[in-house]
Amino acid sequence: MDVRVLDVFAGCGGFSLGFGKSVTAAIENHPHVVKTYMWNFPWVSIFPEDVKRISGKAITESVGEIDIVIGGPPCEPFTSMNPKRRRDPLDRLLTDPQGRLVMEFMRLVDELRPKIYVLENVVELIEEPLGRMLRRFFRRIGYQAYFNILRAHKYGTPSRRVRVFISNVKLDLTGMEENAKYVDDALKGLPPLGEVPNHLPVKVGKLRLRKIRRLKWGDALFTFKDSTGKVYRNWVRLHPRRLAPTVHGKARFIHPHEDRLLTVREQARLMGFPDEHVFFGGVNRQFDQVGEAVPPPLSEKIAKVVFDKLNEL
Repeated sequence: MDVRVLDVFAGCGGFSLGFGKSVTAAIENHPHVVKTYMWNFPWVSIFPEDVKRISGKAITESVGEIDIVIGGPPCEPFTSMNPKRRRDPLDRLLTDPQGRLVMEFMRLVDELRPKIYVLENVVELIEEPLGRMLRRFFRRIGYQAYFNILRAHKYGTPSRRVRVFISNVKLDLTGMEENAKYVDDALKGLPPLGEVPNHLPVKVGKLRLRKIRRLKWGDALFTFKDSTGKVYRNWVRLHPRRLAPTVHGKARFIHPHEDRLLTVREQARLMGFPDEHVFFGGVNRQFDQVGEAVPPPLSEKIAKVVFDKLNEL
């Protein structure tokens, strides 16, 4: 079956990995991230520009009719981890420039008329009244909106991650669960530092290094409060026999057995990326790409359900 998939806000390609060779086109505008995507998906036609400047017509003229649209708009306007997020939930969607990118995703769905769409974001995106408004917007363009809340760590990802996947089909992953993978399981078998891409030591100052040496499993070097006052921790020394905490763009983790930060490659392992997936840009940009992705083990299972649903339509 010839299926064409468009990945909007493609990032480094975590979502695309699940859909494999069916991904025909992608949209991503950050130069270093575009390089990452092009390196790992050489067969995909990529639109390296602002999504607001791209029409559905331009996409279909380039690659043909699109069957499935996937994508993860930026989550910063919605996540409570952002201390600067707007107080009014509707302002996060309607007036925040990044938040409005969700509307651009819907615009492309409207213009392309795919059989299935899947939009990934933080669960706060569907908190009321946003959930009600999003359903209304999708109904206006002729689509259902199911709110599928999925826990990536239940499906083979060795780090905790809860996200909502909004789609016009129910994403039932029953029977696809896997036993939890712990930190040691995720990190074992890596070659020595420097022998595979993105596996270089991350520089740490002498003062921080002394503090790191005193940290036990589960201890953190830094804490911060989110927009609701909840305390989050960063630079956590990972426990070898537990799941890793949620990986996000600014997250840094301390190796469970060595007094150093994880490398980008090790952090990518916590998200389930294959070792041959290469990240470009500065080290912080590489960490951002890893933390902002859909974990590949989860995207593979979502893709299987989506392809099965497509066959039923």
